[in-house]
Amino acid sequence: MSIDTLRKRYQSAGQEHLFTFWSQLSKGEQASLVEQLEALDIERVNRIYTKAVASESGTLSPTSLSATIEPLPKGASESLGNPAKDQEWRKIGLDAIAHGQVGVLLMAGGQGTRLGSSAPKGCYDIGLSSHKSLFQYQAERIVRLQQVAEAEAKKPAGSVIIPWYVMTSGPTRQATENFFTSHHYFGLDPKNVIIFEQGTLPCLAHDGSVLLETPSRVAVAPDGNGGLYAATRSPISPSDKSHTVLSDLAKRKILYVHAYCVDNCLVRVADPVFLGYSIQKQVDCGTKVVPKAYPAESVGVVAYRDSKFSVVEYSEITKEQAERRDPETGELSFRAGNIVNHFYTTAFLNNVESFEEQLAFHIAHKKIPYVDLKTKEIVKPTKPNGMKLEMFVFDVFPFTERFAVLEVARREEFSPLKNAPGTGSDDPETSRRDLLAQHKRFLENAGATVKEGVEIEISPLVSYAGEGLESFRGRIFTKSGYVESVEELDVLA
Repeated sequence: MSIDTLRKRYQSAGQEHLFTFWSQLSKGEQASLVEQLEALDIERVNRIYTKAVASESGTLSPTSLSATIEPLPKGASESLGNPAKDQEWRKIGLDAIAHGQVGVLLMAGGQGTRLGSSAPKGCYDIGLSSHKSLFQYQAERIVRLQQVAEAEAKKPAGSVIIPWYVMTSGPTRQATENFFTSHHYFGLDPKNVIIFEQGTLPCLAHDGSVLLETPSRVAVAPDGNGGLYAATRSPISPSDKSHTVLSDLAKRKILYVHAYCVDNCLVRVADPVFLGYSIQKQVDCGTKVVPKAYPAESVGVVAYRDSKFSVVEYSEITKEQAERRDPETGELSFRAGNIVNHFYTTAFLNNVESFEEQLAFHIAHKKIPYVDLKTKEIVKPTKPNGMKLEMFVFDVFPFTERFAVLEVARREEFSPLKNAPGTGSDDPETSRRDLLAQHKRFLENAGATVKEGVEIEISPLVSYAGEGLESFRGRIFTKSGYVESVEELDVLA
């Protein structure tokens, strides 16, 4: 595209100010700016801005301000706890895994900034004896689950593969790839770990004009975890435009995908029970939830908005709604806490593009450094001066035809890492505490006794969810330690 054509395009879009410093740029800087502007769908950016502003102001549709928010209807969700059902779902899920029908999609674009680290959050060590990172724990759960599926289906070792699609962001991709390489992919075959990158959108002033970070570079930010859907359609590598996550899923004949966030140390990666539940229900999309801890907990809930499944933010429901209880059970009516743990069919993921334009992006008002167009000075604002546009992964829920919710126990499946060490909640110490408490329950559920104060860390390579420990029934564990094999547990008893 010629520079004149490009300028006219941006002029028509009302964004010609991006060429303000053109005549002052070096040839290299001009080439860099042109590359960025050619890659940018500026007309789409304008549409997203218009829709996001309308959505934020409540003018997107006549019903926006009067949306009816209701608890999930009876029968829309089920809970774990019925041994026969749980086992049936597990068998269905393991069968799908054994037949190579399951892939895993990890959202890992965030940095550990709040944890005092600039590294990707998945690299973080929560203080376990093993010093394993979140990435390693999750990788080893995949390794173990492949082995469990092989054993149950009587398949040869190494024949079951669960491909792992790791979504990074611009700032974390290289560091993530380096971390996986230096740790030899934690025992997984590198060709089955596909690292890709979520997209970005320009940062905007409040009037919708695109901000310049430098005279030759547009200010951009990741497009939120909902950018996952567009990212699955984008080339994994610039060297092969045809190779995308969706094409890779198709090539491998993957039918079902489990998606989750990196910061949950208890996540059951490719959980066969959740997979089996969703497959049996024949849903396009499903989600795991945990019961809200208390009415005012700052967590979004899965609910009905205008008779469609949605995640309703805690700020969107009234105090009366938050405190309302089911007269039959006494439980909170709005109790289904969202933990960003989802099931999709690959058919649904392929269909998202058909309705994506109907989704409204969310506006995050931020302090965004920018170049003053008159003085050419870099301005670092002290209060929000612009907006970043984000889509959330749950924004697709209202567009599903068949949807199901599975409620799981918080202590078994959800312990997020959000806050700095020493905060007292959702921090490295609570993550460590919750994981070790689960490992203690694994042993106790197998019939063993763990003495008070004894901490035993059980490698995911030993047990995915408590299985394989039956031989320790009646044993008493008196020593703390970390075990990488069943045999090593003998030393601690």
